[in-house]
Amino acid sequence: MSLTGVLLGVINIAIVVAILMLIGAIIVWFCSYMSIAVPAQVQRGFVVVVALIALYMLVALLLGIPTIHVITSAT
Repeated sequence: MSLTGVLLGVINIAIVVAILMLIGAIIVWFCSYMSIAVPAQVQRGFVVVVALIALYMLVALLLGIPTIHVITSAT
């Protein structure tokens, strides 16, 4: 695996983590808008789940194992 491939993979992981954290922030914002309190433990749990997803993606990148593909090609 080339250095470029690893760099692109790390950037991909960072993008996935950023999108997941943005979704979590939008959910917390919407809940606060609706006057529904989200406990801090639930928020920490979400961050832990996102960190575990990032760790899985990093290990999959370094070991060359496939990750779960949401969008696949029909060929």
